[in-house]
Parts: sequence; structure tokens; C-alpha cells
Amino acid sequence: MDDASVVWGWYSERHGEHMSNVREQRAPRKRDGGSSAGIQGLRISKVVSAAAMMLFGFSAVRCVAADATPQANGVSNGEFTADGRKWTPCAAEYGTCRFNGTRDVLYGTAQQHVVKTFSDSAECNNGVFGDPAPGVEKRCAMAQTAARKAAAPAAKPAANGDMASNAAAQSVAPSALKAPPGQGLRCSAPSMQVPTVASGDLLEADTPSDGTRLFAAAKPFALVFTTRPTQNDTLNWQIRDAWNVVRASGRFPVAAGATLSTLSCASSVAGYFAVSASLERAHGQLESRGTRPMGIATFGVLPDPSAALPAVRFPYEDLHRFGGQGAAYLAPGQHCCDGDGYRPVYTALGLSWVNDNRNWYMEEPNKPGTFDPAAKQLTPFFRRGDLMRLIQLDGIPQWASSAGKQTHSYAPKSLAQMKDYMAKVGAESNRVRMSYFPKQRDNYYQVTWEPDADGGLPWRDTEANFVAMYKAVWEGIHQTDPHAVVMGLTYSSVQGNVTWMRKLGPLGIGRYMDGMTIHGYYDIGTTPSHPPERVADTGNQGTVPGALPAAMRALRHELRQYLKPGAPLFVTETGISYDIGQSYGKNYPGANVLYAQAAVTARTHLILLGEGADMTYVFYLADMPDAAPGYGIFFELDHPTGAYGPTRISPKPAALAVAAMTRIIDGTDTLGPLKGVPKGVYAYAFRRLGGGKIVTALWTHDNDAWSAKTGFDASRSVDYRLRVDAPGTSGEVTLFDMMGNPTVLPYRDGVASLKLSPAPVYVVSGNPDVFKDAVTTPEGYVAR
Repeated sequence: MDDASVVWGWYSERHGEHMSNVREQRAPRKRDGGSSAGIQGLRISKVVSAAAMMLFGFSAVRCVAADATPQANGVSNGEFTADGRKWTPCAAEYGTCRFNGTRDVLYGTAQQHVVKTFSDSAECNNGVFGDPAPGVEKRCAMAQTAARKAAAPAAKPAANGDMASNAAAQSVAPSALKAPPGQGLRCSAPSMQVPTVASGDLLEADTPSDGTRLFAAAKPFALVFTTRPTQNDTLNWQIRDAWNVVRASGRFPVAAGATLSTLSCASSVAGYFAVSASLERAHGQLESRGTRPMGIATFGVLPDPSAALPAVRFPYEDLHRFGGQGAAYLAPGQHCCDGDGYRPVYTALGLSWVNDNRNWYMEEPNKPGTFDPAAKQLTPFFRRGDLMRLIQLDGIPQWASSAGKQTHSYAPKSLAQMKDYMAKVGAESNRVRMSYFPKQRDNYYQVTWEPDADGGLPWRDTEANFVAMYKAVWEGIHQTDPHAVVMGLTYSSVQGNVTWMRKLGPLGIGRYMDGMTIHGYYDIGTTPSHPPERVADTGNQGTVPGALPAAMRALRHELRQYLKPGAPLFVTETGISYDIGQSYGKNYPGANVLYAQAAVTARTHLILLGEGADMTYVFYLADMPDAAPGYGIFFELDHPTGAYGPTRISPKPAALAVAAMTRIIDGTDTLGPLKGVPKGVYAYAFRRLGGGKIVTALWTHDNDAWSAKTGFDASRSVDYRLRVDAPGTSGEVTLFDMMGNPTVLPYRDGVASLKLSPAPVYVVSGNPDVFKDAVTTPEGYVAR
């Protein structure tokens, strides 16, 4: 048996669970097809086992909170009386109640509520107040008179002994800080040094924030060190960027005992930063936290490319091109899965799409007719309308299953019943769109989830029944939703979707697909050492010949063959994990691995979009268990192997690479790959909506100089001349690095000279005419 066959066999045992972090996450649970029996019997090396885990992506467990079905409380928005006091409504649930001074704030309804005291503002959600009225739509109201008592008591310190964030939040607010003078990354001497709790590590560091540890450029933020030496000492600190270059450093004295030292920092440089520190006498370094290795505490500074790329006007919201999987419950007092797991982190990253469940087996688990589209209410965190829904439909309830159990593997006993249920989903979704998403043109539905024959949710029924099931779903949804876009097949790899469209297309499945959804995995392990450009040995049947660009071109050919012109192509999951065989640890990953993961993450999604995808999902938000390690673009800070729905995270370089990519590429149409580029150079052109500027993403890759054994070479560069204007012209264009930092780049005779590295750069130019014949439009691609 060759390695590929062994991998497939192990994968078929292990690949039995998936995460569609849709409403809110609960504890993981097994899904059908997910038996792990027999794994111990396989004699597979550690490397092959890890490879199988990542083969063409993976599916983690789906975690879903029970549907709360909130209902209107019937109370008007005017003043009301409760507890003998008058209250003025100030915010809807998940909003922010703002006021001057200190006020009591009521959360809930007039009949069921809790009152807490705040200064200046209060976040209006269950994470802050708890849930005084389960299943009911809540709101905040402020007392018309000053608070009867002092501000609410401070939160308890973190259980794991990491006190810096909590103490800093109690002692200093960023608004009270002043940005240190100068350009670049700067930190002042400690603005305060105060005693803190005696228990804990010798050294701690944090950048307290809204939980994301992400900050706006040029705005002050606090860097807090906690020290506990037994004698007076001196702390030395450094801050390094994604390339492991020192951007700031300093030293200051600390007293014996437990001391909290707060520095005021600001950065005109965007990107990922890692803080390190040691004491001159006591030595020591920062301890590991969860999946974050020892020696560092991380934060990010968000880019602002608006000087070169003013904000785009979206004709409708579903033109946004980036989504994500994974949630984090960051508000004070929040935990999985109470409240909003997407804000503020998704909005900070620029991710606009998330999954939402209307799966039949979830909505009608016990009998037909229990889903009422008129009474159904949208999950509260969607109601702001700034996060769009990809509506999941996969899975058959036990009572409807021809297999006698809940299944993804077989068509239901009655396709008529399935069609009837889908009609109800369409009615509810159409009403939801009109009520909460008035700027969204269509509703988008994903019918199946990774039905790979050797995966965790395998299709075991006939191909004819697969097509018949799609027909029932399509007809039911379209019966009641005039704005429906029904999509599939969503196999786990790009090549898998190509293979199955070649089989199912001639059977007519394209008549029941308004668009296509895929997962974008492309290799045995989508890892730093297996980047998307890698053209593997064609004799190895476990890899895709030609890697991701070629696979995407084959996919677009099938899409043009069987779907209507302009059918959207959504990539609803693609992630980059750590290398095969690696695991979370105190000394892993190092800075070079984190840099490589960031570069490969950005390059993968740029290829997907540049080869004709309309939208792509970043997978996964924060490190999680039960999967190949490292898929998160954030560290999870409380569990050494990660966790679902974390409450404390800190960014990796990949998070800031994503934040730059979304700000630069969102709001574009794809022009396509540039023609005639030399071997090892990759270049994709995009045009801003409304006939705006051209953005060209470029990088170089040489797999011989890109491996974990020799180190991922960040310094390698090649010269490339990019035409940005007509011959004979001179001027300047803007170049953004992988983290979104701009530089002015002169050009002569219409050509700009670049040095390309493995980290993508973005060139913004103004003459679209020079790109008309310079790109290859993806087959069948129509700008939406």
C-alpha cells in the first residue's frame, strides 16, 4: 500500500467531524460517519497520521447552541418605570449605551432585568449582564438620575494567573494615555508603576484592549508588564515584527515584589508584533499561554490604506469578498457560547460572511412541521446587518432518514417532505433579508458539506439520488425565496469538486445549482511547507498536479460547462495549519514558522480570488483542538491545545496579513492572473468597484528555498518589472507590504521596478487600460 492509500484510509476514519461555527458554539459532539474505531490498528508514522488529518482540509465538529427564538417584549421605546425608578431606553441588545458620568443601566425587559452601574458607556449584551430574560429580546435603559452607588465592582482576575490584562484594565484606559512622539513603533517610559497581586509568574506582559489585542495605527495603547523579582531589578524589553526585526526596545527599573508597569505605546507601522522581556538579575522570560509559545506576548496594529484606496461604495453588501469560521467571546464576562462571538474581531479583520444554520436535522429533529417560518427569529448577533449569512442546509433528521438515523450520507425517505421544509426555510430567509439585510441582494444557501467518499460526512447513496436531493432543495427554496442562490457541492478539495462536477454535471445537477461552493484545500496538508503554488511530484497520487492555480482553472471550466453564466463561486473554508507532524508546545511555533504561515495564508486566498472565486472564507479564527494544530490565525490563550469559542486570544502574523488583504482586496472585481510572468513569480490583478483603481498582488515562490528543514526564507527576492501605465509616462504608485504598510514607488516609461519576496505585496495603480491585454480572465468569470 502506498503512502497516499494509507493516508486516505486513516483520513476516512478520522475525518468524521466538522465545525460550522454558525450560531454559537457548544461542546463538540460526534457526527455520523465519524467513527474512530480502528485507528489504533493502523500502523502509520506520525508524519503520515498528521498528513491524513490535513488531507484536502478537514472537518471539525459542528457546535451549535439551541435556538433561543427570541421574541419581541412588547415594551415601547419610550420611558418606563421599573423598581420604582424611571428609565430611558439607550441601546438595543448587542448595542452600546452611551451617557455622561456614572449611571445605573438596566438590561432586559421592564419585568425581567438586571441593573449594573457604569461610567460613560455600557455594552448591552449577555456577556456583560448575564441573561435576565432567556429567550426574550432585551435592551438597555439608563436611569434618569445619577447612580445610587459607585461603579460596578472590578472583574475577578484571570484564573490562570495572567493578571496584567485585568490589572491594566482597572488602572489605566488607553484614552488616558498619550502617544509617544516619533514615527514607527514607540513606547514611553512607564507612566505608572503600582503594586499588584503577589502570586503569578516572574514576568508577564499584555496589551489590554477590547479582547482582540488589535489597535488602530497612531493611536495610543497600553503595554503592561508585571514583574515579581525578589530584589530590585531592571527589565529589558523588545518588540519584533512579523519578519523578526526589532521595532522597539527599552529598559526600566522595577522594584522588588509584585509591580505593574504601564507603558504608553503607539505605532505608525501596521502589522503583527511580539513583545519579549527579561530581568537583568532574575533573568526569566514570558511563559507560554495556551497555544502561544513561551517568550512572547503578541498584539497587532491595523492598517489604514485609505489614503491610496478610499472606501468603496458597495452597490449591495453581498459583494464583500471575505468571510470566516470560528468565534471568540471577548466581551467582559462573556464565555462560549453566550453573546456575540464575532464582534469585535470579525469587523476588525474585515470579515463580512459567517455561517448560519437552517439544517433540517437541527430545526425539525423529532418530527415534521415544527419549523414555523412566521415565528422564527434571527439569531440576535446577526441583527445589526453587518455580518452576512451563508445558510447551511446539510443533514437529514432521523425520522426522515432512509438510513434509520440522522445522516448526511443518504437522501431522505420523502423528497416531498424535504421540499416542503426547504420552502419554509426560503420563506423565513426572505423575510429575514428584507427585515435585517436590506442592502443585501440575495440569500445564499449551501446544500451539502464535504460529502467526500472518504471523509466524515460521506455520500453513500446513488449519484441519481444526490441530484434528486438537490432538485428537492432547489425547488423548495425557490418556491418562497425569489432572491435565493442555492449552492454546492462543497467537497473538501478544489480537485474533489472538479472530479464530482465531471460526474454529476452530465446528470443535470447544474440545473439545481445557482452557484458553486467549495472548500479550497489543495494538498496533503495545507501547511507552510505545502504552499498553494507547490507543483508536487506528479507520480504522487496524493497531491494535486499543478497545485492550486491549475485546480482552480479546471474548476472554472466545469462551472462554465454546467452552471449558468456568471454563477457565483464561493470558497467557504480554507485554512493553513502548522507543518505535518508538529504540535503545540512551549517552544513551537517559532517566529519563522509564524511568518511562513502568514505568507501562505495570504497567498492561498489571493490565488482563490485571482483565479475566479467571488468570496473566500478564512479558516480558523483561533487555535482549536481535535485537528491538525495551528489552523487559527490567533493564539488561544487558556488551553495548551486550543479551544472552541475562546474568551482570550492574541494575534499571529496571519491575522494581520488577513486584515491587510481584506482592506486592500475587498471591494474589487477579479481581472485575473498576469500573462507572461517568469517562473516562480505570481501576480493577480483586481479592479476596485465602480471602475476604480487597479490592485495587483505579487510575490515569488521557490519550493527549494522554502521548507521547515532549511527555514522559510523571508529574505529571498527577485526583480520584476510591472507595467502600471502607458509607455513614455512617469509617475508614482503606492506599494503595500503584506501587513498593509504603504510606500511610494516611482515608475518610468510606464514600468515600476519591484523586488518580490515570498510575502505578497500590493501595487495600486490608476491606468486600467494597460491591464486589458495583460491578464487572463478566469474562464466564465463575470464581475458580480
